[in-house]
Amino acid sequence: MPFSKAYVAFLFHFHSDRDYFECHEVLEDHWKNNGMARDSIWVGLIQMAVSFYHYRRGNIKGSVKLIDKAIRLLSYKEEEVLALGINYEELIGKLNRSKVRMVHKMPYKPINIPINNQLLLTICKKQSAIQGYTFENLIDEAPDKIVNKHTLRKKQIVVPEKNFALI
Repeated sequence: MPFSKAYVAFLFHFHSDRDYFECHEVLEDHWKNNGMARDSIWVGLIQMAVSFYHYRRGNIKGSVKLIDKAIRLLSYKEEEVLALGINYEELIGKLNRSKVRMVHKMPYKPINIPINNQLLLTICKKQSAIQGYTFENLIDEAPDKIVNKHTLRKKQIVVPEKNFALI
């Protein structure tokens, strides 16, 4: 199954540089440019990424609101999640456990999306290595320019990194 450049870029940012804001940007463009519905799986993935963006920054109210929306939307998208090479049950479990952490105001902890498609995993790992990252590293060392990207973005022009080679 071919995977879009936007999806691979989303996975790179989610797992490698932990740039959740950029996750939102690349998938939102993909979603809008392809005329997809408001309840598209892409919207659920965008909500998930934005939830982690808020969580890491300490915006608990925003993170819980968005993870709730993501869980609700993804809960009826099992076939689509599976088609994207993701273990559906494991993903929903991770999101629910993250929600509990958020609600209890526990420190931010990143998750990895459970990719079970070996070709997709290979593509993502290769892209990550090319960019100088370790794919699925759970130690989040994102610099301030990523952690606070939306506030810094207002002060400067940000050119998104959307051109990823697939192999």
